[in-house]
Amino acid sequence: MKVERVSFDPSNRYLEIHWRNKRVVAYCPVPEEIVRRLCNAPNPATYFEDRIAEEYPKVEPKKEPTD
Repeated sequence: MKVERVSFDPSNRYLEIHWRNKRVVAYCPVPEEIVRRLCNAPNPATYFEDRIAEEYPKVEPKKEPTD
């Protein structure tokens, strides 16, 4: 599975990861340094599995506007 897009709100340390299969997962609170490393990783999906998935609390993704 491949990461399509990463969204991060540093004010509340909310991380959203959008996958190519249209799945969206969210975690909070995630340190900004972890997000930076995710974005710079040679394989973001592997970094996600190794460093985020089991380490940080999973939360409900925010709903995107439907305009």
